[in-house]
Amino acid sequence: MTTLVLASASPARLATLRAAGIEPTVAVSAVDEPAVLAAAGPVAPAEAVLLLARAKARDVAPAHPGALVLGCDSMLELDGEVLGKPADAAEATARWRAMRGRAGLLHTGHWLVDARQSAAAGASTGPEPEAESGGTSTTVVHFADVTDAEIAAYVATGEPLHVAGAFTIDGLGGPFVERIEGDHHGVVGLSLPLLRHLLAARAVPLPTLWH
Repeated sequence: MTTLVLASASPARLATLRAAGIEPTVAVSAVDEPAVLAAAGPVAPAEAVLLLARAKARDVAPAHPGALVLGCDSMLELDGEVLGKPADAAEATARWRAMRGRAGLLHTGHWLVDARQSAAAGASTGPEPEAESGGTSTTVVHFADVTDAEIAAYVATGEPLHVAGAFTIDGLGGPFVERIEGDHHGVVGLSLPLLRHLLAARAVPLPTLWH
């Protein structure tokens, strides 16, 4: 039986997989995200999330020989600026005042490492290039023209401080997202259709991961 390892601490990603019938092993990476991006130099947001997803999956894979390891990372792009998790309530409030009534791009990078190949070869080093692949899911998110009072109430819950872009679509922030163009799951943090394609490239039909 093939095991999927989720290299992420995100409860939303774990819940997405569970809702799709997949019970992954969770192994949080120790990747220094700012260092990864600094080493890469200037990159587009859609490439940045892919680089971070790859770093996370590669960091976790050596400890899970025989498994498929999935790394993910999300960022919101607004006016060409990348918005990750806000540092504090003041920043979250400023973000929402800038986002309300407008649209942004939610990028989620995915990287799948097939550690089964390394295990079969008895390797203890990183995966071979042909044993990994990835992709980025990008969804247009249209935000409601929320009031200052709504922003204050939302920020006071603490939820915006823990997620990329300072919003969720599957939590308290859901009413403040008017509509999306693209994959709903990508906004949550893990695109199931993209995961299916990455698994197919490894000759693993997604239904074989159903528990």
